[in-house]
Amino acid sequence: MCFRQGDLYLGKRKKFAMSFDSFFKDQLDQLKQDGNYRYFADLERSTGKFPRAINHFEGGTRDVTVWCSNDYLGMGQHPLVISAMQEAVGRCGTGAGGTRNIGGTNHDHMLLERELADLHGKEAALLFTSGYVSNWTTLTTLGAKIPDVVILSDSENHASMIEGIRHSKAEKMIWAHNDVDDLDRKLAACGDRPKLVAFESVYSMDGDIAPMAAILDVCEQHGALTYLDEVHAVGMYGPRGGGISEREGLAHRIDIIEGTLGKAFGCVGGYITGSEAICDFIRSFGSGFIFTTALPPAVAVAARTSIVHLKTSDAERLGQRAQVARLRAGLDRAGIPHLQNESHIVPVMIKDAVKTKMLADYLMDKFGIYVQPINYPTVPKGTERLRFTPSPLHTDADVDHLVSALSELWKQCALARDVA
Repeated sequence: MCFRQGDLYLGKRKKFAMSFDSFFKDQLDQLKQDGNYRYFADLERSTGKFPRAINHFEGGTRDVTVWCSNDYLGMGQHPLVISAMQEAVGRCGTGAGGTRNIGGTNHDHMLLERELADLHGKEAALLFTSGYVSNWTTLTTLGAKIPDVVILSDSENHASMIEGIRHSKAEKMIWAHNDVDDLDRKLAACGDRPKLVAFESVYSMDGDIAPMAAILDVCEQHGALTYLDEVHAVGMYGPRGGGISEREGLAHRIDIIEGTLGKAFGCVGGYITGSEAICDFIRSFGSGFIFTTALPPAVAVAARTSIVHLKTSDAERLGQRAQVARLRAGLDRAGIPHLQNESHIVPVMIKDAVKTKMLADYLMDKFGIYVQPINYPTVPKGTERLRFTPSPLHTDADVDHLVSALSELWKQCALARDVA
């Protein structure tokens, strides 16, 4: 009887309602026509061989060199990190056993949170399942719970921050990217209302770095709570890998520092650090923390091992910077347009979605180089690019091969050699 009722219902839906699949397919066809459809490379990472990987494709496999990984320092392949995770799986098993509230808080979570608090010089830290979730949960909770708060967000903030602010339903103001004067004006316009300023240290697509000291000066003048996303900087900058805020000696002036375990630390997960009161507040009211299964303890052990290592080892950071410098110098000699910045991110500008995808395909098919085309909505239309992230494990020969391949394609495709 239930089956027949379902049949009847489906029949009515087909007769009177829209064709959902047709709608979905039309939207996908439009993405493909615009050059913005996203194709995922099927990769198989090989332990100890990063940045090499095996690309599975229709008809076979091939070896490729990965040039767009967020495993910036190769710590996801570090022997100490791998060994620590293997030991933890043997000791604790694979899963956490529940949410943090119900049976899922393992001792290894607590040890990792203490390590993260120490990394940023804060009283406490709180783990999340990803950097997206830590941003979304924290900004949603603060915006929803602080009475009459105004959230001022940099115009180039990550989607996770934008969505968190939007979901909070708090009033928001968008300030021009890295424009301290515009932030000052907008903070002044808020008067005596509670204010929260959200910004990033290293912006992931252009690779530019926020004028942090000047931003904090303005925030302090207006009594604003400060929220800093350091996901592309933790592990990478500062004498212990605490990010730009540590490098600049500013961490103590920032109320909440958010980061990830999934980039330079080579694992998965997100976190916030701050005062005991702030972290306990988000722990107690943040739905994205309360209602999800905790990270596996083995992940926490691996992440802590990576963080501890990078607190004392500068070898990975120095090696990475050397390869960034080598790549930029090679691109300059070849006349390949790339955005200048002070970070580890090297965006090569194409400014056309179809050409960007075509170049990425050529690099993979002809040269064994994998780089993901970056297009709308990740970046505005007309600013499409190839985003390269050299690691300390890329060799000089890898860098030279990439520059040679790009030079050949630039000649073949008659691409512009200017950035503007």
